[in-house]
Amino acid sequence: MNKLPPTLDLDALRTFATGMECGSFAQAALRLCRSTSAVSAQLKKLEQQCGTELVMKRGRGLTLTRDGEIVMGYARRMLALNDEMQSVIKGEQLQEEIRIGMQEDFGESLMPGILGEFKRHHPGVRIIARVDRNRPLLNAFDDDALDMVLLWQDSHAQRQGRTIGQSQMAWIQPPDLDISALLAGGEPLPLVMFDHPCLMRSHAIDCLNRAGIPWRVVFVSHSLSGIWAAVQAGLGVTLRTRIGMPGNLRVAGKVLPTPGSLGITLQHKEGTKARTLLEQLMAEALLRVT
Repeated sequence: MNKLPPTLDLDALRTFATGMECGSFAQAALRLCRSTSAVSAQLKKLEQQCGTELVMKRGRGLTLTRDGEIVMGYARRMLALNDEMQSVIKGEQLQEEIRIGMQEDFGESLMPGILGEFKRHHPGVRIIARVDRNRPLLNAFDDDALDMVLLWQDSHAQRQGRTIGQSQMAWIQPPDLDISALLAGGEPLPLVMFDHPCLMRSHAIDCLNRAGIPWRVVFVSHSLSGIWAAVQAGLGVTLRTRIGMPGNLRVAGKVLPTPGSLGITLQHKEGTKARTLLEQLMAEALLRVT
């Protein structure tokens, strides 16, 4: 008779996944209401069951080993199925509608995966999503057409939402563009931008003006996909975050001024249980990528 493989401990898997999501197992202990020694023991138990090391030290923090990355992928799926089954058995399946709007940087890269994971956990929740620019999303929110909107934070705006992350801005260019040679030859920096109003467009122009770097807008797009396509075609440089940046582009060197960071804010109406859970999932995902 073939020997059965060991059954992994779901509590140990949850501790492992929570520790990596929090960035430390000390923080995981606080979230899970357990002692740090108990959390360490569960991680050791899981590594023994898997027969391999799952995490390793890197500087002052921890990072996943190759086997740890594999286990983490399966852990999320196993825990999601466990939690979904428990909810169904207890008759706690959520039944409501969430109307969410999001800025294009999030809508084209990050949020589809988050919404898909949320839908797998809570299949009874109907999600209606809209991808747009900041101003149309805020107008829809004010008109009660959206329940929550994920936006870049406007430091000059009077309204205050929940800040759930910060993302470093970067000058993004095609790999074959020599910006130093361009500026040394007296040429203005070619910019690929959204049309006005746009937070990053305003920030880029202010940043270049303060540094005394000449510029000109050579391509204006109404969509983020148009921005990426123009930069990939070699038309110029854009200012964005690295969220959703195509792999064949690169961040410009130190020849351009440091652009700083941009906050990520969530405007939301009075929270229901489903909205609160989705907010938590978004905040945890953004923490991993920003």
